[in-house]
Amino acid sequence: MCQVDDGRRLPQFLIAAIVVCAPLVLLGQNRVQEADKASMPTPPAPAISRVQGTPEQIGDTFLARRRYQEAISAYNKDPHPTAAVWNKMGIAYELFFDAKDAERCYKQSLKLQPRNADVMNNLGTVYDSQKRYRKAERMYRKAIKLEPTSATTLKNLGTNQLARHKYEKGLEAYRKALALDPHSVDQPGNSAVPNPASLQQRGAMNYYMAKSCVQAGLMERAIQFLRAAVSEGFTSPKKVAEDSSFAKLRDIPAFKQLVAEHTSQ
Repeated sequence: MCQVDDGRRLPQFLIAAIVVCAPLVLLGQNRVQEADKASMPTPPAPAISRVQGTPEQIGDTFLARRRYQEAISAYNKDPHPTAAVWNKMGIAYELFFDAKDAERCYKQSLKLQPRNADVMNNLGTVYDSQKRYRKAERMYRKAIKLEPTSATTLKNLGTNQLARHKYEKGLEAYRKALALDPHSVDQPGNSAVPNPASLQQRGAMNYYMAKSCVQAGLMERAIQFLRAAVSEGFTSPKKVAEDSSFAKLRDIPAFKQLVAEHTSQ
């Protein structure tokens, strides 16, 4: 999720993410839950000439409707863009899969507001998408130092660590994120940048997210992550069944079915 600097909040958008792994999440403003949006009829997209307001307001309208090029065009017309506008423009570029310009906008936002933890998180997601993992980690840790209770940034840090095979550190970051927000593993209304990890890395992410979910008491989600980890070849049904971390799952029918299904294949 991405947060803009002026305290207002943008809607949250779902990006192409790996549903079964822990996605990297952008921080946005005017957070609108995707579940709520899904239950509402989709309004017709406005023509550019009909959208009223300041360049920022027009950009926000297009960004909410996932018309990213038009949002970028509107934000670029702002004669004096604030840190918030630069951040939202960065979000639009990132959702449009333009990491270079997203990075430029986030950095400009930070020049105007250097201690904005949410923009730091957003810049971290750009670095992660480019596999610049060390720079991403530095951004996440700076953000966490400013906002230690951000479950989103902790979750992103966990994904970053697992992508680098730092499994225990990734597990610890996920555990902290879930302790702060048990629902942070789902976040259906948030924007997530595509995860560049290999199949093996995604399996690791799912496996350690499953462990953290068990610790948080989220048994059903733990089984879902385990199912993905097994399917991706990171672990085997036998190892899952024998792993003491999953002892609390052994009497759950879905877990038994998972083990039985893959053992019989």
